[in-house]
Amino acid sequence: MASNRPAPTPSFVPDFAPDEVTGESSGEKKPDTFGYGVRQDDETWEPWNPTADSVVPIRGRHRVSKQRGGGLARSSTVLGVGVIAAVGAGGMASAQTGKPPVSISLPDLPNVGSLISDDEAPEGSSTPLTSAGLTTADTEEGSADAGEALRSRIMLQAELQQDQVDREAQQAAETAAAKKAASLAAKEQDEAKAKAAAAKEKKEADAKAKAEAARLAELAKQFTLPTSSYTITSTFGQAGSLWSSGQHTGLDFAAPTGTPIKAIHSGTITEAGWSGSYGYRTILTLDDGTELWFAHQSSIGVSVGQKVSTGDVIGRVGATGNVTGAHLHLEVHTSGGTGIDPMAWLRGKGLNP
Repeated sequence: MASNRPAPTPSFVPDFAPDEVTGESSGEKKPDTFGYGVRQDDETWEPWNPTADSVVPIRGRHRVSKQRGGGLARSSTVLGVGVIAAVGAGGMASAQTGKPPVSISLPDLPNVGSLISDDEAPEGSSTPLTSAGLTTADTEEGSADAGEALRSRIMLQAELQQDQVDREAQQAAETAAAKKAASLAAKEQDEAKAKAAAAKEKKEADAKAKAEAARLAELAKQFTLPTSSYTITSTFGQAGSLWSSGQHTGLDFAAPTGTPIKAIHSGTITEAGWSGSYGYRTILTLDDGTELWFAHQSSIGVSVGQKVSTGDVIGRVGATGNVTGAHLHLEVHTSGGTGIDPMAWLRGKGLNP
């Protein structure tokens, strides 16, 4: 434990009190005189305790340790005052004797209570443990600084929270915009694909139609209509009492009697002669097995087994058999014997009756 250095012993202690006016010794010895002035016999000495008025306020922030009991603090104060008084007395005696003054250096002695205190402030802490020695302005300034710091902290926290809310809102907006853009892009892509597919399909359809037209044109060179100067009077499937089956089984080309009947395509004559309600009938069988029936002829110009080519005259228009007027009754049968619509078959060969 640190201790105060003992006060130096004065070289001379006056036994006579100096005159209060002149400062010279009166030669009268008075007992119990010490220091400056004279103590009256009826005066009572008391310990001097420093107060806020007698102590210069300590400026700044200092660490003030907690004192362990008022007795020790008071004793240290009295000790300090005694040392100062002794030094003052020694200086006066030196002045009166004419001896050179003794230079005395008083160290900045710590408070006795701090020497025996067990409470230590945290290292690095700048917060004072007490407000002793601080003026009202210092306290108000410290309170204002603390309030401003708290306000700044609250404002900073509010700004951080607002920034977080703004970031979340911005992120949500960006996500929604990205989804909308992706949806729009997908929709545009689907529309583009559909448009491209439609264009491709149209192109393919046009190409197919063009190819079919070319094929039909080529077939048209190989096929021909059975007669000319005609009028279509009855079509396939038409209902009526004029036909024994209840509906028409072929396609009728009304034309004057004697109008030439031509082979629609090359093939072989498989039948030529009278056939009841069909009158005079000729059957031309094509290479794929399709049979073409020419009925109600006025005359037949070919015989069975004869090879004919497209456009060859095979007979004449007439009104034989079950008829109401001169016309060519044309029927088309598949290789299996089923009758089909002659109009559709002819159009399939590039012909348009």
